[in-house]
Amino acid sequence: MIANLSDFERLLEESSRIHGHLCPGQVLGVKMSILGLKEAGIEDPRGKDRKNIIVFVEMDRCATDAVQSVTGCSLGHRTMKFMDYGKMAATFLNLKTGKAVRVLAKEESRQTAKGLFPAIENKYEAQLEAYKVMSDEDLFEVSEVEVALSPEDMPGRPLSRVRCNACGEQVQDMREVRVDGKALCRPCASGGYYGIFHGDRYAKKA
Repeated sequence: MIANLSDFERLLEESSRIHGHLCPGQVLGVKMSILGLKEAGIEDPRGKDRKNIIVFVEMDRCATDAVQSVTGCSLGHRTMKFMDYGKMAATFLNLKTGKAVRVLAKEESRQTAKGLFPAIENKYEAQLEAYKVMSDEDLFEVSEVEVALSPEDMPGRPLSRVRCNACGEQVQDMREVRVDGKALCRPCASGGYYGIFHGDRYAKKA
């Protein structure tokens, strides 16, 4: 696990390289991950513990790239779950022990950060430097939580493949919706995020 400052700096450098730049979200995400892994009892997320961890991220922001970089979890491996809550938080689940820990960035940490480096006019630069030196207690709120995972949410091969009775597209992992005895994909059942282009207009998929 993360033993010293050099480990943190190494993880931050790697995360920033993958993300494309260094920003306050990268610092928060790296520190959030280090803390979450520690509290969940995951010592080697990219090594011997790689099959024992799932992370739920609640934001599609810079910090999520940092969480992925540090933990090795990803959507493609089904070890990262995206919960579109718009909150700067992530939950780290130890599959071996069942322990789950949610780490939330404190909103007041922004103001604390601003006061630590008043000479830096750019607030984002001030936050970046402050987040590096602020304690976990100042940055985060940690809660032990309970997470219920269904078999179809676990990593591995799909447990099912069903053809949508409306559009004919395949739906994996029990994501279909049953309506009047028919299996429908979610866009056909309740509308999707995209529309079908018909020459000069779009029709919402429904």
